[in-house]
Amino acid sequence: MAYENFIPEIWKKKIEHDLERDCVYAEDCNRAYEGDVKQCGDTVHILGVGKPTISTLARESASGDITGPEEVEGTDTILVIDQIRYFNFMVGDIDKAQAVNGLLDSLTKEANEGLANEVDTYIAALVSGAGSTVTQADLTADNVLDALDAGQQKLYENDVKATTEVVVVIPPAVYTLFRRAYLQRDTNNHEALANGKVARYGNMTVKLSNNVNKSGSVYNCMMRTKRAVAYAQPVRHIEPYRPQGKFADAVKGFILFGAKVVRPKEMVKLALTIAA
Repeated sequence: MAYENFIPEIWKKKIEHDLERDCVYAEDCNRAYEGDVKQCGDTVHILGVGKPTISTLARESASGDITGPEEVEGTDTILVIDQIRYFNFMVGDIDKAQAVNGLLDSLTKEANEGLANEVDTYIAALVSGAGSTVTQADLTADNVLDALDAGQQKLYENDVKATTEVVVVIPPAVYTLFRRAYLQRDTNNHEALANGKVARYGNMTVKLSNNVNKSGSVYNCMMRTKRAVAYAQPVRHIEPYRPQGKFADAVKGFILFGAKVVRPKEMVKLALTIAA
């Protein structure tokens, strides 16, 4: 059978590489917990710590007693790995498919774009967990930068440092207004266009995506640090097979992932409505 000559590891590496490249939202997530999960239904406990109280001690009382130790509250956020997305397609002959120049790239590109859209759409919907919201009902080129500035101000007020990298993802309609107002590209153009990057605004990376969450006419754009969302994609499976009753070979595969807002104070929802 032709699929015996299929090389799944080659396809697997190709799909993994392209999937990483095509994901806009997933690229800026915290993936430190990915090695802790291996199967569907696994959970990761992400532990956090509170801030100790800072007290004042008068100089004349420096030799006296201080207050007793406080018990600092901790947090426990659970990241569940329960999202599965898959593809399943046929080709006339795997041997020929691998020999035809460009066909492998075309097939994997389509599969990867579909998977990436599913992952990004899922993460984009997590904007509902943002700790702050900025609303601009009549967005124009005259006030689009004001909306971005207001979002960044919310992050600063939540103790995000001015040196922390911030990412904001906007849809094409908002990008058109942004470009009219101000566009400062990175010096390296091919890097600026990778993974949706279209511009820098202050210390903020501006990205473009069609997967921005939308409620009616309101674009719920996500502004965040790279610590705000935890994401894990521990399993990618690629498998060739011979469909019963078909003169063809087929390839199927799936990804397993999970994502959750773990630092809501480091995320702002920009609820933007384009002016009529």
